[in-house]
Amino acid sequence: MSALPSSPSPAPAARRPIRELPDELISQIAAGEVVERPASVVRELLDNALDAGARQITVRLSAGGVRLISVEDDGTGIPRDELTVALRRHATSKIASLNELETVGTMGFRGEALAAVNSIAELSLQSRAMGADTAHALDGRTGELRQIARAAGTTVEVRELFFATPARRKFLKTDATELAHCIEAVRRHALARPDVGFAVWHDGRLVEQWRAAADRDQRLADALSDDFVAQSVPVERLEGPVRVVGRAGIPDAARSRADQQFFYVNGRFVRDKVLAHAVRSAYEDVLHGQRQPVYVLYLDIDPARVDVNVHPTKIEVRFRDGREVHQAVRHAVEDALAAPRAGDATAAPGAPFFKPIAPPAAMPHWAQPSMNFASERGPGDLAAMWPSASAPRPAPAPASTSPSKDGAAQPVFEAMQKDVTEASTSRDTEVWPLGRALAQLQGIYILAENSQGLIVVDMHAAHERIVYERLKTQLEGASITSQPLLIPATFAATPQEVATAEACVDVLPALGLEISPFSPRTLAVRAVPGTLADGDPVELARSVLAELAQHDASTVVQRAQNELLSTMACHGAVRANRKLTVDEMNALLRQMEATERSDQCNHGRPTWRQLSIRELNALFLRGR
Repeated sequence: MSALPSSPSPAPAARRPIRELPDELISQIAAGEVVERPASVVRELLDNALDAGARQITVRLSAGGVRLISVEDDGTGIPRDELTVALRRHATSKIASLNELETVGTMGFRGEALAAVNSIAELSLQSRAMGADTAHALDGRTGELRQIARAAGTTVEVRELFFATPARRKFLKTDATELAHCIEAVRRHALARPDVGFAVWHDGRLVEQWRAAADRDQRLADALSDDFVAQSVPVERLEGPVRVVGRAGIPDAARSRADQQFFYVNGRFVRDKVLAHAVRSAYEDVLHGQRQPVYVLYLDIDPARVDVNVHPTKIEVRFRDGREVHQAVRHAVEDALAAPRAGDATAAPGAPFFKPIAPPAAMPHWAQPSMNFASERGPGDLAAMWPSASAPRPAPAPASTSPSKDGAAQPVFEAMQKDVTEASTSRDTEVWPLGRALAQLQGIYILAENSQGLIVVDMHAAHERIVYERLKTQLEGASITSQPLLIPATFAATPQEVATAEACVDVLPALGLEISPFSPRTLAVRAVPGTLADGDPVELARSVLAELAQHDASTVVQRAQNELLSTMACHGAVRANRKLTVDEMNALLRQMEATERSDQCNHGRPTWRQLSIRELNALFLRGR
């Protein structure tokens, strides 16, 4: 058999000498990093306008920003002698030393934007410095400087974007798409600065306008919608050097796309994996499936603790202590979602409007689960944990009960009934947000009447949340105890997993894990959290290390514990088709009002819905 002929090797390329690139080509390369589309130019020019102290900014566009981008502000302006310097590469007034670079607090700082844009488009500057007698205009292409008339402030005009690099221009989308991106860029700045007015014009038509607002909530309502404010809760938390404020949407406001997630670090819009993971972790207990939460959050931190000089577009950041920031953001959103809330139930269907209500002095035993009842009792035994309507009632027990040997608490339901009966005779439906129970439907739903109309409650989902929160409270504050493994579980680890295990040697014990090198390419799991001792130690270790490597913080252990408690709560909750008395239904409603996150079950589904009188009238065509 003859050998196949070998393909000829390519001829070596002729060697070129090493030389410096011309300044224009350097600027065009920088433009490729800074300017992706017209919205990139809008973002850079808005940064400069805000840094100049503008209180009103007008953006004018043509052909989606391809033909014209004009950003006019009323800021401090640029003196005549500095206009020509402003278009040079790495020229900026925002930093002057390495210390200022490491603690930069302005929106823009790299000193490349104007020079990069000038290399790929026709740029002109018009500015009048505060206190100056006249204004001047500079042509970026010719360098011509002339005197003009205008008020204090600056106008930057960019025409024929990418005319010098036509290959990039063909990657742009339609004018409508580019316009939408430009409007979104302005919206992001508007959400960060409610004290500044913004207006966007396109081809001579006003398409968006946000006037200076008195407070942040008003700007959120103007820039997003009134529904966003109505279906969100305030977030405010100070944890060490990190302060988190803003608004987080309730679970019912979640969307199929992550298009209403805005996070700001020291006033700058960013996309960061640590921050996104922290917010998503806070929603794990209340969000269903792959739904995406909505939020606008602002993080204030010492500029020295965050590196904003990571990416040319300034949309990425790096934190000195990512775990510290992750914990602060997660706790802030968790506390906001868990807190009892007051409001108008008719504003948004399903929106929570609970008032802070203290739990009754005595609670039925189903609301006081022990940690081991689910494992020691089978589903068939759970009927004994709920008094039947026809069964004789046990004698009242003291409010403080202790679990018996089989894990079930002593019955105290009659005491609970007494509390509910006394409260019902002295209060009206306006006192109880979920109202008074009327009836049970198909053994699944509880129908109740409140001041707004009709409440429909999924009794199993609601009781499941109550039991779940009680179980979590029992574990809250307790340190995670480790269970040493009799035989260490070893596994072949990647270099990144080995490096993470070595770098997080102080973090892993706090999660109840002990992971140590067994060989240069092998890790050994020597201890796992006691509550997860029956799980797969290798899978748990890999998940924790992966999350630590990517987000600087891990919620794998807590997530696994919560899944275990959720399973226990599901088995311990009252089942469908269980007949309840009116007093039992009222007891469940009162417990919902006193339980955190009771709007959703453990799987993120709603536990109740409000039907207002107006909606009921519409069903029966009343008033028509």
